[in-house]
Amino acid sequence: MIDRIPGGEPRLAAALAGLRPLATLDHPREVIRQFTPNWFAATMGTGVLALLLPQLPGVGGRLYGLGEGLWKANILLFLLFSGLYGARWLLFGHEARRIFGHNVVSMFIGTIPMGLATIVNGFVVFGLPRYGAGAIVVAQWLWWLDAGLALLCGVAIPYMMFTRQEHRIDQMTAVWLLPVVAAEVAAASGGLLAPHLAGEGARYAMLILSYVLWAYSVPVAFAILAILMLRMALHKLPHESMAASSWLALGPIGTGALGLLLLGADAPTLFAARGMAEAGEVARGIGLIGGTALWGFGLWWLLLASLITLRYVRIGIPFNLGWWGYIFPLGVYALATLRLGAMLQLGFFGAIGAVLAFLVAILWLVVAGRTVRGAWQGTLFVSPCIVGGA
Repeated sequence: MIDRIPGGEPRLAAALAGLRPLATLDHPREVIRQFTPNWFAATMGTGVLALLLPQLPGVGGRLYGLGEGLWKANILLFLLFSGLYGARWLLFGHEARRIFGHNVVSMFIGTIPMGLATIVNGFVVFGLPRYGAGAIVVAQWLWWLDAGLALLCGVAIPYMMFTRQEHRIDQMTAVWLLPVVAAEVAAASGGLLAPHLAGEGARYAMLILSYVLWAYSVPVAFAILAILMLRMALHKLPHESMAASSWLALGPIGTGALGLLLLGADAPTLFAARGMAEAGEVARGIGLIGGTALWGFGLWWLLLASLITLRYVRIGIPFNLGWWGYIFPLGVYALATLRLGAMLQLGFFGAIGAVLAFLVAILWLVVAGRTVRGAWQGTLFVSPCIVGGA
């Protein structure tokens, strides 16, 4: 009886279209043609939640299995995205290479090594108890790949910014951080992995290289943060489509703190084995004090980002893949909080970390659900490099 209802057929057609997969795309191959690195932000968010769950005070043991399941799902997700993005370069290479000229999408290349780092960490947290020493061997090889990609992103994308892309201070957002932060994420991963390597020499080498990666990233990230604060003071907040970018700044702060804490914990033993026990104790002290100081800076940014988000909520925030930017920065800050609480033996850090982890889980459920729906309908498969003709 739809023909008797004014406008009934169009409404039914629209409803049925929403049930069909990729209904908004002209052809299923558009999934490959329009695939961008932004999708790897989902592996970052899923990976950090998986790592958080086993560390929650009091309930971590009961959530370990859930975290392991998320880690395994994240591996499949990373492989799927890698296949789709690799296929884009093979089938639509002339369009894929336009990313290097795009001043926003190119920044998301940094999400690839950061997503991989969460998988490396999972091999330590979940793989070692499940599969034994073989998991560490896999993690070690993946870490070297991750570190290489992070080093490449950290210099290649800024070089493109300086030579090919067009940027203005009033259009600048925190996405500038994505390619340079990958190295400090790899550094924190190295701090977690190093104690489990076979051989004192391999452990020592990874520790030193992780410090190098930390220094390769953090000063550059903080320089960008200074520019970002100036930009927001002069030109106010970015467009609501970039609302989640206000949280990205918490990423390098939280990861920087976590990296110092992890590396400082390993340093005394590994430096002492080389006859540099005093340097190891200094490194541990720097890790603890530096991590605490960065955590305090992160608290300031956390409160500021919360106020900015409340302002955006009143305006209305359109959903896009950028929403994954809420999850990973908050997740690594939560990991740093829990680590700091364990080292300082202060319960309020554990309580704050648990609250932050709960928020990460809620955000993940919301963003993952909307991402699945957008992927099913095809609305999230849009490459600005093609649309903008970059």
